[in-house]
Amino acid sequence: MFIDTAKIKLKSGSGGDGAKGFYRDKYTRTGHPDGGDGGKGGDVIIRVSTDAHTLIDFQYRQQFKAADGGKGGGKKKTGANGADCIIKVPAGTLIFDYETNAPLADLTINNQEFIIAKGGARGKGNRSHKDATPGEEGEEKIIRLELKIIADAGIVGLPNSGKSTLISKISNAHPKIASYPFTTKAPVLGVIRKDDFVFTVAEVPGLIEGASKGKGLGDLFLRHLERTRLLVHLIDVSEQAENPLADYDVIKKELKAYGKGLSKKEKIIAVNKIDLPGADSNIQLLRTKIKKGMFSISGKTGQGVDDLIEEIRKRLKKIREKENAKE
Repeated sequence: MFIDTAKIKLKSGSGGDGAKGFYRDKYTRTGHPDGGDGGKGGDVIIRVSTDAHTLIDFQYRQQFKAADGGKGGGKKKTGANGADCIIKVPAGTLIFDYETNAPLADLTINNQEFIIAKGGARGKGNRSHKDATPGEEGEEKIIRLELKIIADAGIVGLPNSGKSTLISKISNAHPKIASYPFTTKAPVLGVIRKDDFVFTVAEVPGLIEGASKGKGLGDLFLRHLERTRLLVHLIDVSEQAENPLADYDVIKKELKAYGKGLSKKEKIIAVNKIDLPGADSNIQLLRTKIKKGMFSISGKTGQGVDDLIEEIRKRLKKIREKENAKE
């Protein structure tokens, strides 16, 4: 199961109380203040980990708490600091305040950390000749986590356009494949190595007209394309496709309606299932609108797939070079 949103409750540790104590020996009639400070409360830290791939763990656990700091003791003994609470999430996780929906952090790099709730300050002991003080309470927060897959390229198209077959052919991904719509119900991520160049490709579940407004859960799927560098628009040109030209326009329309810059991303048009009857006439129909840059492939037989991979590699290399030049 692929879970990409979660609501969780957090509480950092409270600081330990400072101690009130006095040192006396047989020579000292008036005791000297010697109460130690309490320990600091533990932080709640959200950390990116390669061990996490979805937010499914938060379906079963929604509350997290760091440890409280220990109390101070006599003879100026300081209480132990409370242990931090580490919450592991996949790269691409955004953090929002649940009540206000304000963005708090965007975690994209492995081992990146964000302190979401700081532990309470330690209480002071009376060793400084002042009254002992209690530790501060820990912070309590309710947050929303949202995962947006980080991939170099995203494969989009109508249901049953052959996206799952293609990604299984070009990468190490193994999605479920069947000859009926909506086989893929969650984004699938694959890794491709071409010579010394490595890139990731995400297959997004089939989009339908109205996807940008939530039809068929399309708005939930489209957000996973926001971080991609380019899109591969896959079109079924077999005789099973009633009108490939209309299919092409549906996806263009939904990307534009969704916004977030999806319609402006660099795109590669690939017509699929050229091994099936009806492909030649449908390709000619598409060429009346798409004049150049269209790749003909068969995800099933592999025909033309190597050329498509090379084109993705070349485009991504240029995009990365431009990004690096701006830094």
